[in-house]
Amino acid sequence: MKNLEVNFLGTNFNNPLILASGVLGVTSGSWKRVVELGAGGITTKSVFSKPHQGHPNPVMFGTENYFLNAVGLSDAGIKKAQAEVAEFYKQKPSPLIFSIAGGTENDFVEVAEKVNEISPDFVEVNISCPNVESEFGKPFAADSVSASKICKIVKTKTKTPIIVKLSPNVENIAKIAKSVENAGADAICAINTVGPGMRFNLDLQAPILANRVGGLSGPAIFPIAVRAVFEIYRSVKIPIIATGGINSGKDALEIMAAGGTLCGIGTAIYFHGDDFWKQAKQEMSDWLEKNNIKNVSKIIGMFHKN
Repeated sequence: MKNLEVNFLGTNFNNPLILASGVLGVTSGSWKRVVELGAGGITTKSVFSKPHQGHPNPVMFGTENYFLNAVGLSDAGIKKAQAEVAEFYKQKPSPLIFSIAGGTENDFVEVAEKVNEISPDFVEVNISCPNVESEFGKPFAADSVSASKICKIVKTKTKTPIIVKLSPNVENIAKIAKSVENAGADAICAINTVGPGMRFNLDLQAPILANRVGGLSGPAIFPIAVRAVFEIYRSVKIPIIATGGINSGKDALEIMAAGGTLCGIGTAIYFHGDDFWKQAKQEMSDWLEKNNIKNVSKIIGMFHKN
């Protein structure tokens, strides 16, 4: 499907559907399998400089409309990630986005300094997880000053292009996107999960998640993601990885028309399984051919031309 090829910051992706951070993004084997199934690229699970435990089980709950997760950024640390990336790079079946996280400025300094040893295609700076506030406090993505400060720190510590992952749980996401662009971000990823949200087990009279609250994802948040990407696209000149509730090929085209260049896929795998990648790509390709559009890149930002 040559009509799905797209260029992102000078790197070619054979299609714009990429694995979002936190979903099957732990080992080189899982990354390779996702690419074999049809993903155009990989985003790793967010990595800390040292191992991070995350929250106790149960950490996930899903319905046909949404998904709650309170994994809490569990991670084996940068040394384990280095080994997995090295194994993946023996074949390098697709571009790789290395996601990093931290609870403090020093955490981001430590992990960013070690990223150069890995040499990924891009670094995603995750400053927006909504379900670790009890551990770290408000996410750095909560305001322009904090977001731009972390962006500057990471930018000075690595030569790799950086993608800042933003939260929808703010008053003006476009303003924060502009602030990190001014601070040196090469691209934006939007959005992270909404919330946090909560569900109770009525019979047990207890929260379903051990952490009580978790980030909300899935089809229910897709309209929020489309709105956020649309507003960010109007505010910045750097490209956007659009993610949040994409559940079909047509969803991907819609959010690209709002301004996304790549599309992060997460809960769609939970809802549709391994077949999602092939089915979504075919749906996208068929729509492009039906509408006489030669390449999917022509879709990017289309809604802004009306």
